[in-house]
Parts: sequence; C-alpha cells; structure tokens
Amino acid sequence: MTKKIKIAVVGIGRWGVHLLRNFLQHPTALVVAVVDPNPERLAAVKQQYKLDDVLLTTEWQALKQLTGLEAVVIATPASTHYSLITDALCWGYHVLAEKPLTLDPANSWELCQLAEKQHLHLMVDHTYLFHLAVERGQTVVQSGQLGDLRYGYATRTNLGPVRQDVDALWDLAIHDIAIFNTWLEQKPVKVQATGSVWLQKELADLVWITLTYPDGFQAYIHLCWLNPDKQRRLGVVGSSGSLIFDEMSQSPLTLINGEFEQRGNQFIPVNQNQQVLEINYTEPLGRMCDRFITSILTDTPSVISSGWVGTQLVQILAALTASLNQGGEPIFIDP
Repeated sequence: MTKKIKIAVVGIGRWGVHLLRNFLQHPTALVVAVVDPNPERLAAVKQQYKLDDVLLTTEWQALKQLTGLEAVVIATPASTHYSLITDALCWGYHVLAEKPLTLDPANSWELCQLAEKQHLHLMVDHTYLFHLAVERGQTVVQSGQLGDLRYGYATRTNLGPVRQDVDALWDLAIHDIAIFNTWLEQKPVKVQATGSVWLQKELADLVWITLTYPDGFQAYIHLCWLNPDKQRRLGVVGSSGSLIFDEMSQSPLTLINGEFEQRGNQFIPVNQNQQVLEINYTEPLGRMCDRFITSILTDTPSVISSGWVGTQLVQILAALTASLNQGGEPIFIDP
C-alpha cells in the first residue's frame, strides 16, 4: 500500500481553494486539516468538499496537536509567510508556500537555511514553471531556433483582482520574471522599474519593468491590475524568429519564423512562417502539487521551484522595488 502524506492547508482564499482541491484529489496526499481565520470560508469548503473527517480550525497553533502531520501548504498573505513558515519548519513539517516566499530576501534566505538544517523540503508555488508550454519554450529557446536572442517582452494586465497587501509589481511580475529566467537559463544583473499609483496609497497599480541579463539581453514587462484588456502574453525575439507564450490563446505556444535579407540598402523579410507548438495540457497547479508530494516521498528537492529559486525571485523583486521608489534608477543585483 502506497504511503499517504498527511497535509494541512493554511489559507483557503482565492488561490488556497485551488491548492486544497488538488491535494484532495492527489492519490498519495491526505488532507487532515484546513486552517483559515474566517469560519464562513471553513464552513463553505466543508460543505463543498465534504470534509467531515478533516480538522477545520481558525487556530494555526492547533496543527501542533495533530498526530502524523508531515507537510503544511501555506496560502496566506505574503506578509505572514515568514513567521508561519518558520513555525512550520521548527515543528518539523515540510512546507509548500504560495509565491512570493517572503517580502524580504534576507528572510527568504534564512528560511532556506532553516529548511536545510531541519532536513525538510521548502518549495514555492511558482505554478508557471510547471506549465508544459513553459517547459517546451525553454527547450526551443535553448535549441538556438530563434537565432541570436535580441530582446523579450511581456504583458500581464486585467481588471483586478486588486491586492491590499502588495502592489502590482509583487503580485504580477514574479510570473514573467520566472519564465524569462527559465527560458534564458540566467538571472538578471540589472533591473529598473517605474510605476503609477491611483487606487491605494503607495501601492503601484501600473508598473513598467526592464530586466538586463548577463549577456546583454533585455526583457520589458508591462503590469497593471486596472486594465480591462486582459493579457497574459510573453515573447522572446531572436534574429530568426520569435517564440510567443499567450496564455489567453487556445494554442498558447507559437513559433513565428522570419528574418531580414539585405538587398542593397533594403531589408527584405524572408523565411516567414508560423507554427503552433502542440502541448498536451495538464493543469500546472496539479503538476506542482504532485512534485511537492514526490519531493517528500523520494527525499528529492524540486530543482525548478525550490526555496532557493523563490529567494532569487524575491531578491529581484526587492531590487525592482528599490528602483521603483527611486523613480526608475537602475539597481544592480549581485550574481
């Protein structure tokens, strides 16, 4: 009989309910507790998922009384992550945390060190890194099919949801930064950000980002949560073509070939064609949850979404915040 990992889900808001659903469906996970400060939410999920044999509590400390609990899934506001993850690791539980890992690179680094000291797995829910289109895209970019890489761009906009704990930069940018880092197999060495505030004091609603990578490649990102034109689009442009990941499209990954041939003083487009790269869709969140369970069962950390990867992304976001607060001044990031 296959062992089942006993799990507690902490926070069942907009994203936490999706994590709960996936772990309830997982064949080797056993959800034994759900924690949320809102009794009405607890009652709602109890009815929806028939959680008659699951501890439903508003008290975080109640988890210490559970026999055999092995892992905690934390989907609470980012400002609470550091203290909750610290507690969970000290109590001996593996941790899967919603992104971002924390709001401070030093705190994230400390949590990674604590997890290693406790011989526990700390993983961050960077869901896009488990999207098959992102995996396929990394293969295409690294294969050289695009020629010499020139620049990248991404747009992530929608009319809400508007967060009250972090700005649009911390809410949205982490997805596209993670994808660019994965496709390029590099991390930026210089970042810049500018933005505008309309809805809430000191929380930027619109942010423009520039990422500069070690080889000179630059990526430009547009983020906004009050734009009714919903877009989830990212591209990498090379000398021979472009690769587009458009989450809003039924065929999300497209390779668009095309380059210039110089004739005299004219540049003529040639070799133009478009190819949809077929992806056998599997829910990325489900794949991420499965990887967390596998990490525990096999004692193998997740290379693509470990706590250290989450810490690297928090470091980049912190540098972007510094640039945003300084009106777009470039901030250099240590390798």
